[in-house]
Amino acid sequence: MLSVFRQVMLYLAVLCCAVNAHAAADSMKPDTELHALAQQLIDAGFREKKALTEALVEINDPKTLEFSQVMVNGDLYYRKDDRVVVIKGEDKITSFFNGEVIEIASSRDIKKISVNNSLRTILRSGIARLQIFSPVASVRKQAAVNLLKSADDIDSVTLSRAMAEEKNSEVKDILSLVQGIKSLESGDSATRLAGIDALAGSLYPDVRGALANFVRAAESDGRASEVKAATDALEKIEDLLRVNAVIENLYFGLALGAVLLLAAIGLAITFGVMGVINMAHGEMIMLGAYTTYVVQQLMPDHIGLSLAVAIPAAFLVSGLVGVAIERGVIRHLYGRPLETLLATFGISLVLQQAVRSIFSPLNREVATPDWMAGTFMINPALELTYNRLYIIIFSLVVLALLALVLKRTLFGLQMRAVTMNRPMASSMGIRTGWVDALTFGLGSGIAGIAGVALSQLTNVGPNMGQAYIIDSFMVVVFGGVGNLWGTLVGAMSLGVVNKLLEPWAGAVVAKILVLVFIILFIQKRPRGLFALKGRAADMG
Repeated sequence: MLSVFRQVMLYLAVLCCAVNAHAAADSMKPDTELHALAQQLIDAGFREKKALTEALVEINDPKTLEFSQVMVNGDLYYRKDDRVVVIKGEDKITSFFNGEVIEIASSRDIKKISVNNSLRTILRSGIARLQIFSPVASVRKQAAVNLLKSADDIDSVTLSRAMAEEKNSEVKDILSLVQGIKSLESGDSATRLAGIDALAGSLYPDVRGALANFVRAAESDGRASEVKAATDALEKIEDLLRVNAVIENLYFGLALGAVLLLAAIGLAITFGVMGVINMAHGEMIMLGAYTTYVVQQLMPDHIGLSLAVAIPAAFLVSGLVGVAIERGVIRHLYGRPLETLLATFGISLVLQQAVRSIFSPLNREVATPDWMAGTFMINPALELTYNRLYIIIFSLVVLALLALVLKRTLFGLQMRAVTMNRPMASSMGIRTGWVDALTFGLGSGIAGIAGVALSQLTNVGPNMGQAYIIDSFMVVVFGGVGNLWGTLVGAMSLGVVNKLLEPWAGAVVAKILVLVFIILFIQKRPRGLFALKGRAADMG
């Protein structure tokens, strides 16, 4: 009985080995077929290579697509001594079939598997076919977008089959555009008109280019009806592009408004409480930006985390400098606005020169974290950057936190009391001098946070704050001194109007027009959109 059992177990073991060997052989078949074809390409002439390339793109193997792409790019080589097929990269040479790095003594040890234009045409067509039937939707989408540039890479039969099998609506829409472009080359007028109708309204640049080329060809052939249809389609596309341009400028305007909001908040509350025109406010922005740069230098391997650390660090650095300025200079000049303006202007020059001495006059670049880099596509003609979106959200969060501090904390209550009636607040035991100092520090600290945001949009330099000080004053005057809601509305309004005027009038003229508007506006409403009640109102 034991002998029979051993025989059965031995039989099962042999059977399992046979099955595994068969499965391993099956898994090696595609690789063996591709490898054999690669070996034939080494010795073949261009006439033989054409037949081999046509066979290559039909091989059902996961590596077929990669092999075709490497070959069409001209990076496919082989080692002369053992005929190993390799990929020649910029800094290394690797075996195609196993990925091992190949060491060679001289570049003469490898030889290129050359291709000509005829082979490239076959390869591109095969690559397009392999990609368009890929199981990965993103690969199919990219393949469809590539076909918009070169619709001839796929034949009509394969395209119709791909459209019939495609389940992703976005990919299917792009394939319909490819079919429309191919229809423009049809010999039938009705088919060409149907192709024009399919392309009308598409925002892909390649579609617009195909229609423009079609108009020139149709004009030379005297096909007036088709010229009109294609021209109407192009006009429809141009109208949509103008709408998208307005949306893009609106988005850029909101981003600019967000930066102005951060820059002007501190100025608004400082001027609202103390009535001080602080010409060094731009340098608080600059200090915040340089703080971001320094933190990144200290944390070079953690760019994303360094930005989070830089926000409180910039607030503290700029805030402490602001408190020092108020305690050391400004508190001795209350009631003398002209002297305060001149003193803070001098302080701004000192801070700029100090930064030049420490960091040099050259601009410094602050890296953008991966999660803030890149764009998100609304449509083929409109891509919006993530960094501006985050800055818009960040500015609103800072505004909300500041409003919470002013409404819900003891310091906020004391600050509002000093703003409304300083003598009464002092008689109630509030130390108005320290309220002034802390308010100035708070405003300066928020300006430092604005510098963190600006470092993600532009290079950091000694003069960067000067570009925003005038705009910040305009925001404060337009929105209403000391009013957070007015500052928000003023910043966003000026940012959007600037960006909407720039394409029409240019950047300089746009700023002049905005300035003229504000001058005329304050003639009618000297206290701004949202006038603050209390002592600040009496000052106006």
